[in-house]
Amino acid sequence: MGTWIDFKKLREELDFERILQHYQVPIKRRGTQGVAACPLPGHPKEGKGSLSFSVSFPKRIFQCFRCGTKGNVLDFIAYMEQLEPRDPQQFRRAAVIALERFACGLAPSTPQNAATTTPAAPSTSPVHASRPRVLVNEPLDFALKNLDTRPQYLLNRGFTPETIDHFGLGYCTKGTFAGRIVIPLDDLQGRLIGYAGRLVFDEAIDEQNPKYLFPSRRQREGVTLEFAKSLFVYHGHAMSQRPLHDLVVVQGFPACWWLWQHGYRDVVALMGATCSVDQAGAILKLGSRSARIWCFTDADKAGDKCAHGLFAEVGPHRFCKWIRSRQSQPTDCSSDEIKDLLAWKIET
Repeated sequence: MGTWIDFKKLREELDFERILQHYQVPIKRRGTQGVAACPLPGHPKEGKGSLSFSVSFPKRIFQCFRCGTKGNVLDFIAYMEQLEPRDPQQFRRAAVIALERFACGLAPSTPQNAATTTPAAPSTSPVHASRPRVLVNEPLDFALKNLDTRPQYLLNRGFTPETIDHFGLGYCTKGTFAGRIVIPLDDLQGRLIGYAGRLVFDEAIDEQNPKYLFPSRRQREGVTLEFAKSLFVYHGHAMSQRPLHDLVVVQGFPACWWLWQHGYRDVVALMGATCSVDQAGAILKLGSRSARIWCFTDADKAGDKCAHGLFAEVGPHRFCKWIRSRQSQPTDCSSDEIKDLLAWKIET
């Protein structure tokens, strides 16, 4: 009997970054994306520094913007093994290679009703006995140094030195976050679990250079460390030791900084347009049962989505009010406009 494969589960099991390492593809990771010179066999020769090959790690898909080849992670393995993914038999051979070499969490099976197929050629690569241990949002064992703690980009946007110091912001000139404002990410216990980076040159933002970078997967003493922003509420650590009666929830980092600077110190950010169950749980823990939640979002479709998500997860448990400004973002509001929108007493 041939090996029966659930192709959907197999694709979900595969770690694209690990597969790229196996095929010795030097990938440059940028958040959830990766870029490299195209490694596909038969690809036209590229100049030095060309990065036409792009990978989405969460979606497990790739595309070369020069030769036009694209597909999912199984298609990539097929191409690298000199197989044709559009040929059913050759694609199946690639899937068996993926199963034996990279997907140890899925054991091959041969159910009674499975059709007999031609077995794939045996793989010469060793099969890993166990998957690596993965830890999420673990504290860092290092801190970034030599940052410009008075970045002109933030000063020009109206942020004060006090605000910059409170949030630990700085401009980075080297490494992964070069050309970005570095944003420390502290969990509710006040432990540094990573850094985010905001690109200061908006004209440089594209698919390969996203506006924000978040911590990438990394290895430490044989353990894989990952960051999940869906499990994290930004700035929650600053108020986790005292009961709250009012809490403002915003989408992005700058809105959090801006409201804090204007006297609204009990403010957190979701870092996006969604509110996960875990983020809602963290918000509920920050306030008392009588706490009021003020949802101050951007005035666009993403802001609407954020508010709807927050109300769905937090609304059944707390009083929630949606603050809708005529300005496009909270950072566009003046101090008086913010005071009119948020009618409760400003902290001193």
